[in-house]
Amino acid sequence: MWLGPEEVLVANALWVTERANPFFVLQRRRGHGKGGGLTGLLVGTLDVVLDSSARVAPYRILHQTQDSQVYWTVACGSSRKEITKHWEWLENNLLQTLSIFDNEEDITTFVKGKIHGIIAEENKNVQPQGDEDPGKFKEAELKMRKQFGMPEGEKLVNYYSCSYWKGRVPRQGWLYLTVNHMCFYSFLLGKEVSLVVQWVDVTRLEKNATLLFPESIRVDTRDQELFFSMFLNIGETFKLMEQLANLAMRQLLDNEDFLEDKALPRPVQPHRNISALKRDLDARAKNECYRATFRLPRDERLDGHTGCTLWTPFSKLHIPGQMFISNNYICFASKEEDACHLIIPLREVTIVEKADSSSVLPRPLSISTKSKMTFLFANLKDRDFLVQRISDFLQKTPSKQPSGSTGERKTSVVDPAAEFLPAPQETHQQPTSPSSPLSGHQGFSAQNVPTASQGLLKLFRRNLPTEDLGVKEAKEKMKEESWDIHFFEYGRGMCMYRTAKTRELVLKGIPESLRGELWLLFSGAWNEMVTHPGYYAELVEKSMGKYSLATEEIERDLHRSMPEHPAFQNELGIAALRRVLTAYAFRNPTIGYCQAMNIVTSVLLLYGSEEEAFWLLVALCERMLPDYYNTRVVGALIDQGIFEELTRDFLPQLSEKMQELGVISSISLSWFLTLFLSVMPFESAVVIVDCFFYEGIKVILQVALAILDANMEQLLGCNDEGEAMTILGRCLDNVVNKQSTSPPVPHLHALLTSGDEPPTQTDIFDLLKASYEKFSSLRASDIEQMRFKQRLKVIQSLEDTAKRSVRAIPGDIGFSIEELEDLYMVFKAKHLASQYWGSSHTAAARRDPSLPYLEQYRIAASQFQELFACLTPWACGTHTPVLAGRMFRLLDKNKDSLINFKEFVTGMSGMYHGDMTEKLKVLYKLHLPPALNSEEAESALEATHYFTEDSSSEASPLASDLDLFLPWEAQEALPQEDREGSRSEDTQEKRAEEKGTSPPDYRHYLRMWAKEREAQKETIKDLPKMNQEQFIELCKTLYNMFSEDPLEQDLYHAIATVASLLLRIGEVGKKFSSHSGRKPTDGTPSRDQGSSTKDESPPPARVSQDPVQECQPPAAGDPQAKAGGDTHLGKVPQESQTVVEGGSGEGQGSPSQLLSDDETKDDISMSSYSVVSTNSLHCEDLMDDTVLVGVEARSPTATARIGNTVDTDWCISFEQILASILTESVLVNFFEKRVDIGLKIKDQKKVERQLSASSEHEPSVALG
Repeated sequence: MWLGPEEVLVANALWVTERANPFFVLQRRRGHGKGGGLTGLLVGTLDVVLDSSARVAPYRILHQTQDSQVYWTVACGSSRKEITKHWEWLENNLLQTLSIFDNEEDITTFVKGKIHGIIAEENKNVQPQGDEDPGKFKEAELKMRKQFGMPEGEKLVNYYSCSYWKGRVPRQGWLYLTVNHMCFYSFLLGKEVSLVVQWVDVTRLEKNATLLFPESIRVDTRDQELFFSMFLNIGETFKLMEQLANLAMRQLLDNEDFLEDKALPRPVQPHRNISALKRDLDARAKNECYRATFRLPRDERLDGHTGCTLWTPFSKLHIPGQMFISNNYICFASKEEDACHLIIPLREVTIVEKADSSSVLPRPLSISTKSKMTFLFANLKDRDFLVQRISDFLQKTPSKQPSGSTGERKTSVVDPAAEFLPAPQETHQQPTSPSSPLSGHQGFSAQNVPTASQGLLKLFRRNLPTEDLGVKEAKEKMKEESWDIHFFEYGRGMCMYRTAKTRELVLKGIPESLRGELWLLFSGAWNEMVTHPGYYAELVEKSMGKYSLATEEIERDLHRSMPEHPAFQNELGIAALRRVLTAYAFRNPTIGYCQAMNIVTSVLLLYGSEEEAFWLLVALCERMLPDYYNTRVVGALIDQGIFEELTRDFLPQLSEKMQELGVISSISLSWFLTLFLSVMPFESAVVIVDCFFYEGIKVILQVALAILDANMEQLLGCNDEGEAMTILGRCLDNVVNKQSTSPPVPHLHALLTSGDEPPTQTDIFDLLKASYEKFSSLRASDIEQMRFKQRLKVIQSLEDTAKRSVRAIPGDIGFSIEELEDLYMVFKAKHLASQYWGSSHTAAARRDPSLPYLEQYRIAASQFQELFACLTPWACGTHTPVLAGRMFRLLDKNKDSLINFKEFVTGMSGMYHGDMTEKLKVLYKLHLPPALNSEEAESALEATHYFTEDSSSEASPLASDLDLFLPWEAQEALPQEDREGSRSEDTQEKRAEEKGTSPPDYRHYLRMWAKEREAQKETIKDLPKMNQEQFIELCKTLYNMFSEDPLEQDLYHAIATVASLLLRIGEVGKKFSSHSGRKPTDGTPSRDQGSSTKDESPPPARVSQDPVQECQPPAAGDPQAKAGGDTHLGKVPQESQTVVEGGSGEGQGSPSQLLSDDETKDDISMSSYSVVSTNSLHCEDLMDDTVLVGVEARSPTATARIGNTVDTDWCISFEQILASILTESVLVNFFEKRVDIGLKIKDQKKVERQLSASSEHEPSVALG
């Protein structure tokens, strides 16, 4: 690459001059290339340790004039080819021009100007891509790609100097962190260490300090433990490694690929050592933290933050903290955690103005909202710039909400005029909660379906007996008054000051009349609801009447959702629950529906309208409980892991006992998934939900720890898991809420755990108080850190489970469990590699996490071809890709151009296991449709007539699980065949539709399973016959297969003998068929390929099979050349390329093989084809050195056919091929020979890692 000219004072230190002319010098770095001796070793070591190899390419060109001692770098290159290109350009374009100049200074000025011009021209083309990585960084990326053999698609994020501990010896080198890999390279005095670890393989990543490794980062995979230390900035490195490992886990979890954020603001001056990707990831981390802190929507992006103070009218203080600004919000967080949080949506802002500065209040900024609140910020460093940014965002904010109803609701909720409502009665009459109905919503509810336009609790209210009601009602009124006073002092709605006082009130319990409103505000659901008016109604409309697996599961669970509550004992509540759950499944098909969502949603519906419950569910599933409700409840498992870790920290004695009994994993999952709603009386659990919406998951963990702590003594005395679960169940059933104004809802769980003694009751508020007193040291940031650690553990254990699920593959596959697990890992790696560097969208579409493990990862033909080439025991040289394509088509039973692991293993097994007959059967099928496609052989259509009704029950080891021929048969089935054939065709169409659009129906899997069970053992007589062209292909494959064998010549002679024998058998069979095969039985297609009756009355289905193939005359040229094959049968005269007239028996779909002279010239050898061409083709141009020269003499029936085309009347059966091969022992031995797939898998893994120098089993390799 050309470089902006820079001065070099000492030109020859560490460099060797290779070429020179009066104006330029080409130099090579010492230690690069061959030789170099001790100097080379020292320079190589220095380059690695000092990072000069990342800055300095191994070749460079310097400019120098004769009298000057100063040199100027003008170009560098990573290879001799690159630098030579630059050198030749300089010689051809500049040398003559420079010799004209008299003054040396002019020469240097001219050269510098020219080089700058070239660089500017190059950059002009690159600029639109926004590639702004600094030059030094680009060189490091090139170095990384070259060193570790990474493709262009692998992006470097950052690189750090550090030491890798190999044994007890530190190796100083460079750690390269890319999007998908962690790489390390060290070269010290001739000893080289090269490491590559995929992020998806990392099982543990932590920062620790021990005596042996002072402040180091530990990276574990399934095979090895790696330690890195001596970082200049270990905190930054570890944070970046965490982010990249997290992205990889996300990829494993839900197939989410890493996409660079194009909307990221560009820096005015890029930092010379930070890549665009690194900035992107840093911005992501800040955005995630910002959104989590203030519970903002997922698409909110932080623009910037600055230190400031906020005037708090309730405490008459200026509180120091940070102001955060994003496209739709201004937020404030105090330095002290509980002092004050504030969220101001820009949609609420009316005035932003700079107030007068004073010594008491320097650089103040006043922000007023529609709800008549004014917020005063001061001590802002760059106030003018800040005001400009806020005004820019305000201009983009829609001034009016689309729905008039939102404004109406806003006055009732956000408008602090509600602060001035003196009497609580007015609060009930004029609704002050978001539960008040939307006018738009009422329009929606005018449909015939009953709609819950307010909380179901208001509609189904039951009163307590009057003696209890007085006291509890008074307490409820006191709570409402406390909140009214709080709203008066701190504001109401989104712009409320959130302080320690707010938390205290939440802990005392939210009054039922305010619960819906405050849940919406604290969860952030209110923001999304206000900014998406009409979205829910639209979703309901779209999702109604749509059938999917999710809707079926929802229907099944509707009546199990709080059946004890009167609200869900009638159609109104059930219908509302159905609509909310179905709308959410429609919004987020990756989650769809998960058990426990029904219980949580039914509680949300009690306190809010349908739309509010929907947005609360969105907040729960997508932000507050991430990954909880996916198919594998990963989020809940992660938090369960955190709970176990916290139990070890806070209750070590109990932790040991619980681990011994295995209780924690059994009990805690339902606690987390349903927020205690399924295990605790409703009126008590709802208080925990209040705190959860304010504090997040921290509360659930604290309460869980408090429950264990309260029952510690009894739990320590338990003898088994059942006893421990009974104790905890009874304790939870007797957590009561004595302040509840509603009568207690009978709890079904309590019936199972009631004992003889009356249990002791625990007040929910005492439990919460205890949880805060004992375990309040938990911090949200600590929980996030622990979540990362547990996420690695949980997802990798799920991947291990997936790997172990290979045991479900039927035993007749033949591979051992270890081999199947290895194959699974190789197959998965190929899928992931296609995501890294292929087209990420198509790769992402290939994985459906709702499918069984063995069917989740799928690969396309190109990836299958690569795996086939590495793993097949039938290496066929240049013919291997063609064979791979045929195997892929054979395995791709549903014609979606993708195969899953189960199908892949079935194909591999066919080549590796079974006796010679089974292997030959697979080989035979690879040369018949559907494996042999119409592009490869025009006569492929002819073979479809042999797929008769009984072939649907084929069940060779290759087809036992897959019904390989079914799709082909379904397309080609004759109308007069029985109903079974047409039914399979319909099923095929349905399955194709299901695969593309809606989630798969489980009944479809049951049908498939039943079909597999019914499959009968295939016999060799079920296989269709093979025509001459297909036989030619088979011989060609065998020829290529033998070309790398030690017994090559013997095998060639054997196959020549067998092929000539089979040709004669075919000729004899043809004579018989011409007499006896003309009149097949009615309704039964002839088994004979040569039958003219069959050709005269083609089946109707064939018209739709390939109209292009049938309507057009066969194109001149070998169709196999198009498909990547290399079959050529000798030179055919041009006049042979005439189409047989349409009226003849061979007219329709005629499979004539048409060849031109020049197409035969690129053939590798003619020897494999002479054997099959003696009966139908002229053979005068066969090569002299062929091993088959005697064949023609042994074939007396050889006669020239019309036009010298392949003989279509000729056919052969599998039994005849098998019998012929059995006569040659060398062929029998070849197919009976066992091949170890384990060695091939190891080789494939090496290829997969794409390393220039790394070892297979060791974490590193040292090259002396």
